[in-house]
Amino acid sequence: MTIISNAELSDLSRQYQDLLLSQQTLLLSTVSEQGLPEISYAPFIRDEAGYFNIYISELASHTRNLLKNPQASILFIRPEAVSNNLFARERAVIACTAKKILRDDDSYFSRLQALQEKFGEVINLLSSLNDFHLFALCPESARYVVGFGRAFNVNVTDDSVTPI
Repeated sequence: MTIISNAELSDLSRQYQDLLLSQQTLLLSTVSEQGLPEISYAPFIRDEAGYFNIYISELASHTRNLLKNPQASILFIRPEAVSNNLFARERAVIACTAKKILRDDDSYFSRLQALQEKFGEVINLLSSLNDFHLFALCPESARYVVGFGRAFNVNVTDDSVTPI
């Protein structure tokens, strides 16, 4: 067993955060009404609580799935073009519970404003459509992998990592 120093764990925590910050979209896995896994993607913002906020249409199956079953998994993965080994790409998998943010919730408009600041006027257009729903994906557990035999649990409160 390799001993990992606190300094290296701190560096890995920063690398995990950098991976998340390097992405504008997340890969979203939901469960269909038939119990089948479905994968999709959505643009996101991460708020101060560490929640991943997405604004998605009811026309998409992942939205209908989340409305019926709030369990989801999200994936962030380093692009193939910048990965040294495609069998060991840097990635983070986060198990979440989705919470629908209602239009009359105090935080609804501030979250929508943050999405608009990141993604532009398209959010203004989408917010005029009744089929769009705002969700906060609330992390419950996470795993960060940086190579062969280099997997870590992530504390979803402070993004610190510990060896598995």
